[in-house]
Parts: sequence; C-alpha cells; structure tokens
Amino acid sequence: MTEMTETKLDRGIILVLRLLMGWTFLYAGAWQIWDNFDTAGFLNHVVTFHDVFAVFATPTMLPITDFLVKWGHLLIGLSLISGLMVRVSGPFGILLMITYYFAHMKFPYIEEPVNFLVDYHLVYATVIVYLIAHRAGHVFGLDGLIEEMHMVEEYPILKPLVG
Repeated sequence: MTEMTETKLDRGIILVLRLLMGWTFLYAGAWQIWDNFDTAGFLNHVVTFHDVFAVFATPTMLPITDFLVKWGHLLIGLSLISGLMVRVSGPFGILLMITYYFAHMKFPYIEEPVNFLVDYHLVYATVIVYLIAHRAGHVFGLDGLIEEMHMVEEYPILKPLVG
C-alpha cells in the first residue's frame, strides 16, 4: 500500500473531522441510551420508504433495532474519537447515515423543504468515506500505534482492522 503524503494541515483536518464525527456519534449514542430512546416513534414516521422501515419497528425486531442503533452510535463514536478500528466502524457509520438519509426523505426533499435531494446525512457519510480513505486512525489515533505492535506482525489477520 502506498503511503499518502500529507502536510500538517492535512493531518490536522483529518484529526478534526475524525473527532467531530466521533463526537456526533458518541453523543447520539449516549443520549439515546441515557434517555431510553425508542426507535419505533422515529421509524413509524418514515414517509417515502415506510414499508421498508416498518419491518424494523415490528414488536419482534424493535428490541434488536433499539440495541443496534443506541450501541452502534456509541461504539462508532468511541472508535472515531480514539482512532481505533476506524476501517471497521466507518462503514457502519456510513450505513447509518445513508439509512437516516432515506428515512428522513419526503422525496425530493430531505426532512425539510430547504433540503432538496441533499442533507447533512450525505455530508457526514462523505466525511466518513474521506476518513477511511485517509487512514484517519493513524493520525494521532490508536490504529497507528497498534499497527506497529509485534502482535500485528505475528497475526497478519489483524492488519486489515487497523491498517
């Protein structure tokens, strides 16, 4: 894999974006867990793809959906803030953002009439793609430290998790 040449400014931007996205997910997860957030209310108000999202609000699926949403947010946030396993948590963050994008859609508007086809969920998903592509966990994060450990050399299967 070729190393990317990054200036101090590039590394600073990567770090700031990683911390901002991490805080966004961490706070959402902590608030949902603390406030005992129920995803059913959110899922039952989906307009454009109601039938698709209604499946996740059924009595059998709702406890699983609640657990995955709350703890998923929290773990993605912790991963991004610490810079640990960003390549693993990033795709889950993208999946959540794309899911929320479609859940908020009142085609062709997203959530509000001022958001025509694009809203912050797509921006967040794009930022996460950028973070993955630029190995954000290696910029003042734990991925860079762990990748240098002897354990990763000894067990190459760990390399993709932090590489």
